[in-house]
Amino acid sequence: MPGTTEQNRRGGGMSVREAGQKGGETVKHKYGAQFYEEIGRKGGLATKQAHGHEFYEQIGKKGGKKGGEATRDRYGPNFYERIGQKGGQKVKQLIEEGKRAATAQKKRAS
Repeated sequence: MPGTTEQNRRGGGMSVREAGQKGGETVKHKYGAQFYEEIGRKGGLATKQAHGHEFYEQIGKKGGKKGGEATRDRYGPNFYERIGQKGGQKVKQLIEEGKRAATAQKKRAS
């Protein structure tokens, strides 16, 4: 795996990152991708209850600007444009797939 060094391997096996990826894939196959959405939602609600709405406002103001600047510096000023185009293409693809599925379902129902 690119970026893997002997220092982050345990006993010549896989790296911590590789083990994490393998574990994540195993959970995804066992419980489905929706599992991650559910635990993310629960985590967000727990964080909101523990820290309040203002917490999100603060990290949005501070972290968002810092994170955006760091991302721009790391990937270049055109990065956001590129990922925006990719996202738009993905949305377009999903809409088309949804339309095809709806048409197929109507045909099956007739």
